[in-house]
Amino acid sequence: MKKNIIIIGSGIGGLGAAALLAKSGHNVTVIEKNTTLGGRANIFKAEGYTFDMGPSWYLMPDVFEHYFKLLNEDITEHLDLVKLAPSYRVFFSGDNELPIVDIYSNLEKDLPLFEQLEPGITPKIKEYLKRSGEQYEMAKETFMYRNLGFSTDFLKWRIIKKGIELNPFQTMQSYLNKWFESDRIKKILEYTLVFLGSDPAKTPAMYNIMNAIDFNMGVYYPKGGIYEIVNALVAIGKKHGVTYKTSAPVTKIVVEKKRATGVQFKDGSTLHADTVISNADLWFTETQLLDTPYQTYPERYWEKAVVSPSAFIMYLGLNRKLDVLSHHNLRFGADWKQNFKELFDAPQLPNDPSYYICKPTETDPELAPPGTDNLFVLVPIPPGLTISEGAASTYRQKILNLMKTDLNLPNLEDYIVYERCYWSDDFKRDYNAYKGTALGLAHTLKQTLKRPLNYSKKVKNLYYVGAGTSPGIGMPICLISAELVYKRVMNIKASKPLKQL
Repeated sequence: MKKNIIIIGSGIGGLGAAALLAKSGHNVTVIEKNTTLGGRANIFKAEGYTFDMGPSWYLMPDVFEHYFKLLNEDITEHLDLVKLAPSYRVFFSGDNELPIVDIYSNLEKDLPLFEQLEPGITPKIKEYLKRSGEQYEMAKETFMYRNLGFSTDFLKWRIIKKGIELNPFQTMQSYLNKWFESDRIKKILEYTLVFLGSDPAKTPAMYNIMNAIDFNMGVYYPKGGIYEIVNALVAIGKKHGVTYKTSAPVTKIVVEKKRATGVQFKDGSTLHADTVISNADLWFTETQLLDTPYQTYPERYWEKAVVSPSAFIMYLGLNRKLDVLSHHNLRFGADWKQNFKELFDAPQLPNDPSYYICKPTETDPELAPPGTDNLFVLVPIPPGLTISEGAASTYRQKILNLMKTDLNLPNLEDYIVYERCYWSDDFKRDYNAYKGTALGLAHTLKQTLKRPLNYSKKVKNLYYVGAGTSPGIGMPICLISAELVYKRVMNIKASKPLKQL
């Protein structure tokens, strides 16, 4: 039966769910509070520079391909994908012996470097990545596309046994310590946890599958920028009749007789629906859009939750090229553990932070005026910090000073002709993000095994999609979330990836 479905929020999960449900014949309306679609995968242009505002890594190409095939679409007709080589460049702060290394996500190319960092490592790293690859495929086939609480076979010994094989009760830090001795190699293998917003000392070892994603599949980039993914999802949605409404903040989910019946806007008007799916921040959805009796995850849940870091971001337009940088660049602070402590245990602006620089003009020079670069500089900072204007200005200068040293660019500030900074309060304002988190709930053991469900326990016909629910954080993971909520709405009990709609 054809339903009228409202999706609140137009992040990757919301756009992904909209296209799937519309292709299946439903009337779908996506409602976005901001002027542009995409959620955190946003974009802006200024003075000839084009900046992706949020996600910048295209990982898990198999998940993207699977999603587009579900819609009977050829991904190559929508995205012009380039495999990066190197995948990323690493700067080791204070390391005089080997301050800069390139990682190619090609084991044969990377092995000489690994041998230099830890002689005799070749058989270990090959076995480690082989196991990571096997665990990734097992996780994808057994858990990632499974709606928790929807299938009794989740309790069968076969499923439990496969879960145990993923090392859920061991941390990534302890798991890597058993495999490798080189601190630099362990940092390279742990960096992907930043995408999960987690501390390696608290993240389940099952996330070693991220290393298989990195080294076995590589890192890609869609020409034109990450926002081309948003454009593709919107184009497919329009093809199947999705309606998109921007500049339309929702103030309430209308509930009648414990059923979601629509949404209310700031001017008091309402829009009816048979089903409501929220892709808005889950904290905002539960505590701000629903009255107290209808909250499955009230404030007391969030007070105990572990939230991923926020971010200090600089969008920089330069008047020249910087050859020292690759497309993706990671600067690792000297005291790795102290950096994570300042992010999670004793919250403060990190003193010697690890940070990330994206230079998309390395691959896509058309994103800036001829002969120039644009930079996306991201420093993870603790969520929930109150930062004064003076402190923000001081920290901005600190990061620029670090960049001048790390990149050996003493005149860096003279090259900057455009600058925009983005902080925790901006995440709160633009995305209603709890504590200004840049990502959502961290992937701790508890929040991996008991991530919020993608449906309301208190309100019928109310569902959730995106990073706040299962399976978690990241663009490809949000596309899996879209498929999961599609299964939930359509009452499909398949526990594996769908073959077709």
